[in-house]
Amino acid sequence: MVHSWYNKSMASQSKPLSRASRAKAIRQSVTIPAPLAVEVRRIGKERHLTISRALVTLAERGVQAEREAKENLKAAYRRFLKEQEPSKKEEAGKDLIRAIFGTDAIAEDPVR
Repeated sequence: MVHSWYNKSMASQSKPLSRASRAKAIRQSVTIPAPLAVEVRRIGKERHLTISRALVTLAERGVQAEREAKENLKAAYRRFLKEQEPSKKEEAGKDLIRAIFGTDAIAEDPVR
């Protein structure tokens, strides 16, 4: 025999999370090196933020920078594959190398 409360409780467990519950803040304890903590405190004071808010802001900016770097890498890769003209393909290859290894990756690079 299956009780009516069983179906209701099982149905509620499989529902997808609402937008509000996904955006809910999570308390997280993190240990950071002392020099980094000094910088975070400095940034917090300069911007009139708590240390927690400063950490969140810096983390958000870091995640955004990672996302942009990944998109830049994809665009450089697509451009390299698409180019047919040798001189443009060489430049696209250099752009791809810079996207992978950084701007200092090519010796005597005039782009710096």
